[in-house]
Amino acid sequence: MRSFVWRRLDEPGMEIARVDSFDQAEGTQIGVTYELRWRLDGPRLELEVVDSGAHSVDLGDADFFDVFASPFFNSLPVMRDGLLEAGPPRDYTMAFVDVPSLRTRRSAQRYTPRGDRVVGYASGDFAADIEFDADGFVVRYDGFLERVD
Repeated sequence: MRSFVWRRLDEPGMEIARVDSFDQAEGTQIGVTYELRWRLDGPRLELEVVDSGAHSVDLGDADFFDVFASPFFNSLPVMRDGLLEAGPPRDYTMAFVDVPSLRTRRSAQRYTPRGDRVVGYASGDFAADIEFDADGFVVRYDGFLERVD
């Protein structure tokens, strides 16, 4: 098992993720007004906002899960599809979970491999570059978060 810690750059917040594999992981995210606990078990994601409620999400026909402000989930398409080297853009449909509401919606996202372990991310009006380590875990998400080593 490997553990990673990230901190938000745009507002106070952190996440720790404990990763067995890209199908088996769990994490705790601390935001300004919430504490989120999540557990990924293959095609099922369990989420709980402490003192507020719990929610389970099945992947269904989405490509991947995505949880707001959780960099672990950006690794899933990058590693499955080998996006650490330059290549054509890839479009995905994500089962996106808003935090802290736990509302889930489908989200169209584009990942553009730029090379040197940098991937351009875009969804709606938002776009940013994300830097990954050689194992596919987020190191820096421009203007949003960075890994604490």
